[in-house]
Amino acid sequence: MKEKKENTNQEINTPIIPTWCPGCFNFQILAGIKSSLLKQFEQGKKKEDFAIVTGIGCHAKIFDYINLNGINTLHGRVLPTCLGIKIGNPNLNVLGFSGDGDAYAEGMEHLIYAARYNADFKYFVHNNQVFALTIAQPTPVTEKGYIDKTNPLGVKFNPINPIKIMLSAGAGFVARIFAEKSQIEWIFEEAMKHKGFAFIEILQPCIIFHNDQGYKNRTYNLQENNHDKTNLKQAFEKAEEFDYNIINEKTKIPIGIFYQEEKPTIEEQYPQLKKLKEDKKSWKDIQR
Repeated sequence: MKEKKENTNQEINTPIIPTWCPGCFNFQILAGIKSSLLKQFEQGKKKEDFAIVTGIGCHAKIFDYINLNGINTLHGRVLPTCLGIKIGNPNLNVLGFSGDGDAYAEGMEHLIYAARYNADFKYFVHNNQVFALTIAQPTPVTEKGYIDKTNPLGVKFNPINPIKIMLSAGAGFVARIFAEKSQIEWIFEEAMKHKGFAFIEILQPCIIFHNDQGYKNRTYNLQENNHDKTNLKQAFEKAEEFDYNIINEKTKIPIGIFYQEEKPTIEEQYPQLKKLKEDKKSWKDIQR
């Protein structure tokens, strides 16, 4: 009888050395995702059951550091790529990763429709409020007054609120966390249990171009403060508490699950996809 092979970090590690800045919060995200995947493997899932999609930006380097099949796609096109993979094989657990520029600028139209279509995949947005890889131009969530070489007079417009946008678009799982390994692990597990599209924003200060303004110390956990995640009105009220502008001593930043409701997924709406999922065909079977 063959011994059962024990899952180890080596199964999802790659030989590529990370090139993020020393101390970057992306390392916390990477560690949390890897440990979460290992837990999934311990529960019976295999690497072949997952696919990863990333865009362009600092976040996208995670693609090189996790040994999973997937696609490093174009800027802003993570979500349609995730959807295409799910349509091709609805049994795959698809994980999408974007930066705030990737998600909220070029990718905004896809974000709205991802919430509307409700395909069963999970979407993680690394939000450091700047285009960090291209040296700190503002994104749609950069605070008003922010100054860089492209905006010497300062940003004149208020940032958008992605949590409110996702709630308005009908997303069935809307969450925000801080870039900390334990929080990544918790939200990953909760998102995996949810059937449908899951939107997770990760507050991830850029230590070079948009340093921590005390975000972590201003956060509080919704689930530890009697928040009803099934109450849409209450979710909107909590989303109003942080407007992505520079914080002050009164700022409160709610983290956790704002809203959760299971709705019919796109895979259930079309008989072809429903049958494909019910047949539980492998990727190899589909390729034939």
